[in-house]
Amino acid sequence: MQSYTIGQAARLLGVSPDTARRWADAGRVATRRDEGGRRVIDGKSLAAFSVEIAHDDEDASYTSARNAFPGIVTAIKLGDVAAQVEIQAGPHRLVSLLTREAVEELGLEVGMQATARVKSTSVHIDRT
Repeated sequence: MQSYTIGQAARLLGVSPDTARRWADAGRVATRRDEGGRRVIDGKSLAAFSVEIAHDDEDASYTSARNAFPGIVTAIKLGDVAAQVEIQAGPHRLVSLLTREAVEELGLEVGMQATARVKSTSVHIDRT
């Protein structure tokens, strides 16, 4: 069975290694020591835990778009009708084309937090 180090698990869960370590220390996810003495998490346990913490998110918005990339707005290019918004979400740069009116209604500005939601081939922007 595949197992993951605390650092690998943290990357997969989208948290810092310190957070993953605290969760393991608190017993929220089971760990064991590998041959090298490192703490590792079994793949099945990590998969179940990832589903659990996804359901624990009380700040989740109500939307059908499930692929959410929380990040920071890094650029906005406004045209007369359309706009281009860039979000840096961890290592991911996402670009969305939307109406200028939508950008203004959301109050989007460079430096603010926002979430890009990807469904099929379109990217939706949620203000966070």
